[in-house]
Amino acid sequence: MRIVSNVNLVIVYYSSTGTNYKLAQAAAEGAKELGADVKIVRVPETAPESAIASNPAWKVHVEATKDVPEVTHADIEAADAIIFSVPTRFGNMPSQMKQFLDTTGGLWFQGKLVNKVVSAMTSASNPHGGHEATVLSLYTSMYHWGAIVAAPGYTDPITFQAGGNPYGTSVTANESGEIDDAVLQAAKHQARRTVTVAGWVKAGQGK
Repeated sequence: MRIVSNVNLVIVYYSSTGTNYKLAQAAAEGAKELGADVKIVRVPETAPESAIASNPAWKVHVEATKDVPEVTHADIEAADAIIFSVPTRFGNMPSQMKQFLDTTGGLWFQGKLVNKVVSAMTSASNPHGGHEATVLSLYTSMYHWGAIVAAPGYTDPITFQAGGNPYGTSVTANESGEIDDAVLQAAKHQARRTVTVAGWVKAGQGK
């Protein structure tokens, strides 16, 4: 595997009970294996305190990750590659992630989102709960950015072992919060692929 120490990867996630935070951490490990500079950031939580308090697992996770920095426009502008990790909400991305993406219009207008290499991961509570649709909904915004989507496809056998989603690693979350190792390995592979493609793009741009 080619070392890509000049690639800056930002992993932007939203997670209510921790599944996508775990995916983000696995992706970070995979990218660091290739020498990429990695930062994990979360989008702001916009749900009311009453909703969070009504779900013990949600409340615990919010408290456990309070020190994870929130994403900024500076993070996005500085990134060569971005991996998004979000749960599904009726086959779409959560409102928390959508709200953040909606604030990037200024960067888009200035052309600062063009050629960012992006990829996405997701989770749902059942096998047909919107995995593929959620990833594709996020990619729609990326096409408007002029970003380059680095989907995992079937570039490694681990994709089949992890459920076979070619658009992005996805997991069916269970009540215990555990994630099958094959899924974590798939997230690592997806991250390695993303930073590798970013390295090619960056080299082609003479950076």
